[in-house]
Amino acid sequence: MTRQETLAYLQQNPDVSVLIIGGGINGVGTFRDLALQGVDVLLVEKSDFCSGASAASSHMVHGGLRYLENGEFRLVREALTERNRLLQNAPHYVKPLPTTIPIFNWFSGLLNAPLKFLNLRDKPSARGAIVIKLGLTMYDVFTMGQQTLPRHRIFSKRESLLRRPDLNPNIIATATYYDAWMPYPERITLELVLDAEASSPNAHALNYVRAIHAGKDSVELRDELTGETFSVRPKVVINAAGPWIDFVNDSMGRGSRFIGGTKGSHILVDHPRLHEATQGHEMFFENADGRITLFFPLEDRVLIGTTDIPIDNPEDARCTDDEIDYMLNLVRVVFPEIQVDRSHIVFHFSGVRPLPASDAATPGQISRDHSIRKIEAGARGDFPILSLVGGKWTTFRAFSEQVTDEVLKRLGMSRVVSTKDLPIGGGKGYPRHNRQSWISEQQIKTGLDRDRLETLLSRYGTRALDVIEFAQRGKDEPLTHVPDYTTREIAFIAQHERVERLDDLLLRRSLLAMLGKVDLEGIKEIAGIVAKTLSWKAKQRDEEIDRTVKILKEQHGMNL
Repeated sequence: MTRQETLAYLQQNPDVSVLIIGGGINGVGTFRDLALQGVDVLLVEKSDFCSGASAASSHMVHGGLRYLENGEFRLVREALTERNRLLQNAPHYVKPLPTTIPIFNWFSGLLNAPLKFLNLRDKPSARGAIVIKLGLTMYDVFTMGQQTLPRHRIFSKRESLLRRPDLNPNIIATATYYDAWMPYPERITLELVLDAEASSPNAHALNYVRAIHAGKDSVELRDELTGETFSVRPKVVINAAGPWIDFVNDSMGRGSRFIGGTKGSHILVDHPRLHEATQGHEMFFENADGRITLFFPLEDRVLIGTTDIPIDNPEDARCTDDEIDYMLNLVRVVFPEIQVDRSHIVFHFSGVRPLPASDAATPGQISRDHSIRKIEAGARGDFPILSLVGGKWTTFRAFSEQVTDEVLKRLGMSRVVSTKDLPIGGGKGYPRHNRQSWISEQQIKTGLDRDRLETLLSRYGTRALDVIEFAQRGKDEPLTHVPDYTTREIAFIAQHERVERLDDLLLRRSLLAMLGKVDLEGIKEIAGIVAKTLSWKAKQRDEEIDRTVKILKEQHGMNL
């Protein structure tokens, strides 16, 4: 169905078993799981899919090494299991990442973890070699049955400085272990939406639709693109609005105070020397204030983060000058001779973690685990609201499974499909072990050169075949101002990937904006293709250009 057809259908058929409010990773993961079980489910997102907290992650898929210090062993074990599943189910977008920890002392932090566990300490302290060794050993033990990635190693000071001459000479050793990363979290979310709708005719997802009010047995929704309103009658509401959860519950007359979010900001820098110094590794370390921080290569840029600052309203989340200074200074902890300044920044972003309300002394002590907070049906509403609090990107599938099982129980249904080993989007049939053979085969079939096939496979996984088939049905040529993309490729994204606004494509269907690979002329060129594909008039095209430029300048610091 097109967007217009879906809206018309819902207005004629307002009864739905499950309404999900929020199109971030937890909402979309649950949407896919419910769709696979045959549940009629509607997901609405007030902006674009994966445009809130889920778009502002550190791009890590990890177990959470530091959570061991807080005694969150269940969470770490679950996260490591789910990390390994994502490596298998989404190999086109989830990649192994060697991670190196610079170590500056031997014994620091030995008492920190037990004292934290007993609530006898609330201040961060440095972690020495012995604590790091113990943590990494537990990391390895938790995945002993799977062993998808290599085990950790400790390198002496001499070995470490030989490997990385720019390293801080005050280190006593380094530790290297493996986690994973994802260049395209937004595209993973999009593919989950597309997979869900393809699996069931009773699953519908709409971006740019906001829940604005609830009656006794209904929820009123507003199309943010047209202003039109309509109502649906759900049996169960899932509030997956992340840091906006309490705001959504308040709007439905079912007030809550579940969320105590913290803001995290990141910067992307264009710095070849720093990029080379990482040697393809994430550098994972603690700053002087005890905050765990990181930087790692993201294509030809370096991602640096992050901060952890309490915030009340997620709409206010912006990367501040103080945060930028903080992150620029992080590099000097590891590579004191490499100078990084504001001139190197090509992009910054900020989001709010949907953490549970907590009286913890520091943000780092707030649990990253997930939970379902329930507001049962009663005098203020005939339907229960299940609010999805907390969670990590890495554990979205497990959290979605937990939520789906709760909903199935309420609907009197049973699970018929497991998502544990289910490929995501372009991960289906992905040539994990025969990449070059796959490219050679497609080169013969399509006539495209190897470099182009490599680019498309990296960008879309096996969905690259759909892009190629679409592109070859018409005249295709590289863009003038963004030559790494072609006209028909942009048209495919606009037509088949739920694009409604220009920034959807630049920020969430590609890395063009994040990597600073598009200028004003490129934005205008892409806007022209999107306008033609989506039948925008000249006025709408120009408004979208102005709106997108404003977003990129004001929210992401781009120099356009």
